[in-house]
Amino acid sequence: MHLTRRGLLAAGSALGAAGAVAATAPTAAAHGRGRAGAGGRVRTGFDRLSADGYRLLSGQKTGIVTNPTGVTPDVRHIVDVMHADDRVDLVAVFGPEHGFRGTSQAGGGEGTSKDPATGLPVYDTYQVSGQPLADVFTKSGVDTVVFDIQDAGARFYTYIWTLYDCMEAAALAGKRFVVLDRPNPVTGRQATGPVLHEEFASFVGRKPISQQHGMTVAELAALYNGEFLARPAELSTVTMTGWRRSMYFDETGLPWVLPSPNMPTADTALVYPGTCMFEATNLSEGRGTTRPFELLGAEGLDSAWAKAASAEKLPGVYFREAYFAPTFSKFTGKTVGGLQLHVHDRDAFDSVRTGIALLITAKRVYKDFAWRADNDIATLTGSDLVGTMIDAGASTDQVVAAWQKELDAFRAVRRRYLVYR
Repeated sequence: MHLTRRGLLAAGSALGAAGAVAATAPTAAAHGRGRAGAGGRVRTGFDRLSADGYRLLSGQKTGIVTNPTGVTPDVRHIVDVMHADDRVDLVAVFGPEHGFRGTSQAGGGEGTSKDPATGLPVYDTYQVSGQPLADVFTKSGVDTVVFDIQDAGARFYTYIWTLYDCMEAAALAGKRFVVLDRPNPVTGRQATGPVLHEEFASFVGRKPISQQHGMTVAELAALYNGEFLARPAELSTVTMTGWRRSMYFDETGLPWVLPSPNMPTADTALVYPGTCMFEATNLSEGRGTTRPFELLGAEGLDSAWAKAASAEKLPGVYFREAYFAPTFSKFTGKTVGGLQLHVHDRDAFDSVRTGIALLITAKRVYKDFAWRADNDIATLTGSDLVGTMIDAGASTDQVVAAWQKELDAFRAVRRRYLVYR
């Protein structure tokens, strides 16, 4: 892994928000499960920005990168709120994958258009990066680009690479960049899983971070600025108050809004860093059902897989024999067999390790198991390690041990950019 650090000064300036919304550690929070801390809920970066009268954006023509998750605690969209407020000059919206209003499925954007609710121009930035994206920012006439999107906590969830691309483009275009922080829904306790090798970089992983990164978007932005961007962005972040690293999303007091069409609940996010790896196989990862990434299966599979997975005695999770008929994606309209994950102890549950064990047991019991050439397991996991070792008959423990040295090195770098306790 080739991580370099530009020093504590760069990291510190990246984390410091200007004016009264300067980045700060969260307030002390209550210890009980299900309580958000002082005041009863987490206050997001947007909550704090708006409460401060948008002083950080004063005198700036502002554009915002957001999607349906950019909401207030009473689920008003922040674009609608900002557009109606004379204290902020909002002039453009930039839509990521699935679009600003969230109407597109995986692998699509909404196109460039005018938002019917506000009349604001909406620029489609999906799969636009580098100088072309910088040109979009220049064309829009903005002085400052704001980012506010709920992440899911996994390296291959594309919004954190939209963040990277937009920071890079803002630096190229000479625009300020402001990140409004939101919780990592699966906690920020630890980084787990394999670390990406840069020769396998793609839009589901641009830079060498671990598969489950355990960071918030503001922390990731500081890491990008300090470690990866050749030209650092002029970055400010507005942190949360009341959030602790041990918190799951249902403990924040915030409303869950689907970050993308196949991330319907915070339970989905909990299993996603591991079970999304089934996208790289010929098994269904549950798309086209109401429980994507929790239901997994294929034609010809039966109770044998759930029994084999249960025999692995993985902590925090049970496996139930399940049958389902996807309405789209793999096996559309066909009844397939497989299993459903039931996480009963989320503190003990390790999503990535569980995903590896499920791949190994699926390959053992399903005679037609195959990797998909068009969605390579190396792309999702960040190297050829996982696929090669599973094909060679390695155990779960052996596969997990093989990435540990690189993971330890990433964890050491990650610690320098953590803001919350």
